[in-house]
Amino acid sequence: MAAVAANIAIGVVKFIAAAISGSSAMISEGIHSIVDSGNGLLLLFGMKRAERKPDIEHPFGYSSELYFWTLVVAVMIFALGGGVSIYEGIHRIMSITPETTLGDQTLNYIIIVISAIIEGLSLRVALREFNAARGTVKPMRFIREAKDPSLFAVVFEDSAALTGLLIALLGTILGDLTGIVYFDGIASVLIGLLLASVSGLLLRETKGLLIGEGLEASELSQIKCIVEADPHVHRCGRVLSLYLGPQDLLVTIDVTFDQFADRDAIDASIDEIERGIVRAFPQTSRIFIEPENDYNTEAAAKRVARLITSR
Repeated sequence: MAAVAANIAIGVVKFIAAAISGSSAMISEGIHSIVDSGNGLLLLFGMKRAERKPDIEHPFGYSSELYFWTLVVAVMIFALGGGVSIYEGIHRIMSITPETTLGDQTLNYIIIVISAIIEGLSLRVALREFNAARGTVKPMRFIREAKDPSLFAVVFEDSAALTGLLIALLGTILGDLTGIVYFDGIASVLIGLLLASVSGLLLRETKGLLIGEGLEASELSQIKCIVEADPHVHRCGRVLSLYLGPQDLLVTIDVTFDQFADRDAIDASIDEIERGIVRAFPQTSRIFIEPENDYNTEAAAKRVARLITSR
């Protein structure tokens, strides 16, 4: 909440500076800060909503609600951040006349430097958490495979904030040195395009989570090894998984048990398999094991084959 409040304060100061200097780049930066504040609140809201317990209408809980609110954040960055900034920049460029001049830019320089320091500290904290979570995995691969969008969403936003400030600074310096007002409008458009790009990245990563992502192939193989290590298991069949939330993994397994194993032995095996899976994947919240035998497995395969050939 402190970071959100700081972003709001910075945004207000940027708007004041924009009003004094007439800089459209500072208007875009003010919009950027306010949008970042709203996004921070939405992510906190999404995380809180995702913690709700399962009920009759939502028997698997609300963990995936975090994915929905991350999508809303991406749309806000695109529409309010990117769209408005691009519009403001184009409007500024189109409204320039031979008499148009830039006001005193001193306040802009001061605010940009202070904002850059604050955003740099925020990015440093976000990167520390991001790097701790990814370990030795390469950054882009971790982003593609991560199931918690809050880990990379903050890094995206803070990186965009610093880059946007750099663009605003360059636009201000070039306009100040040359007297060419167009640089200010161009900087605003570039900030808008930057935000639109960040929104696109966030939308791409969130889309997969909303559609439904599961474990990697190597992780599914690990589960299969855990199942087949049990002495009463004849064969591990289909293994399906789905992330309902960052720490809410659903796993279903078809298991063919030894035909001579009694019910008590099978029950004990199922308990041991579940414990093994949870040890390997602590984020697992639900495991459904479907016991089968060779006859049922073969019959099911024949039914599927008949359905395919009849089409």
